Amino acid sequence: MTVHNPDFTPIAHPGVPILDAKAEPTLQYPESEAFYAEALRELNQLGLPFLLAGTYALSAYTGITRPTKDLDIFCKAGDYTRVLSHFKSLGYAVEIEDDRWLGKVFKGRYFFDVIFASSNGTMPIGDQWFENARQIEVFGSPVRIVGPTELVWSKCFIQLRHRYDGADVAHTILKAHDLIDWHRLLGYMEVHWEVLLMHLLNFRWIYPTERDNIPRWVMNELLDRLAKQLELPPPQMKVCRGRMFSRVDYEIDVKEWGFADVGGEGEWRND
Repeated sequence: MTVHNPDFTPIAHPGVPILDAKAEPTLQYPESEAFYAEALRELNQLGLPFLLAGTYALSAYTGITRPTKDLDIFCKAGDYTRVLSHFKSLGYAVEIEDDRWLGKVFKGRYFFDVIFASSNGTMPIGDQWFENARQIEVFGSPVRIVGPTELVWSKCFIQLRHRYDGADVAHTILKAHDLIDWHRLLGYMEVHWEVLLMHLLNFRWIYPTERDNIPRWVMNELLDRLAKQLELPPPQMKVCRGRMFSRVDYEIDVKEWGFADVGGEGEWRND
């Protein structure tokens, strides 16, 4: 991956802003570079829209360098089967891990993920993702990466016991707040505005001197929603939305404690 190359010309994606990447991740298995370089060339030649996300995007925006074991390739739901079928025709092993959001392409122990939504269904990959992408060079190929707005959205719900991406959200706000479209982010998180508020309060606590990185109107809007919510009675249906963070960690809530899952019905309050 080229972190800075002023002579780099966008060939595959004309019109997409070129980002001067602040850093690049390291490969957990350095010998996997040939596989990833070949995969990106094939994806570009295939011609279907895709984005590179995950650690590569985080490094590009924040300057954080850390090991990665794979690539996260984002595409539209209608294209993910085309991507898997293409690599299958080339002799790669493919796997549909979860038809709701995730497929994989393998070459031996090396692989990349093909992601078209989030595991909890809140984040379908759509046109706006591509309209607001940036471009970097990775293993010799020009590649579009997710925009910082979408990068934050993609990480807000990753809150499992063994994996928590809150630090990635905070670091992206710290280093790329001026590139974030806050109106669009609020639109993405409209139904789950409390999750966004939690991340923004988390950021303010972590970086008290950088509170102004978050526009005041965003905080005022979210706090006004909270104030109005506090005036209302609690909902009648007992719901555990923690299942949107982790199905495992909140399993007891729906199996034994009478809370509704993300879908379906639970017990009614008795008061």
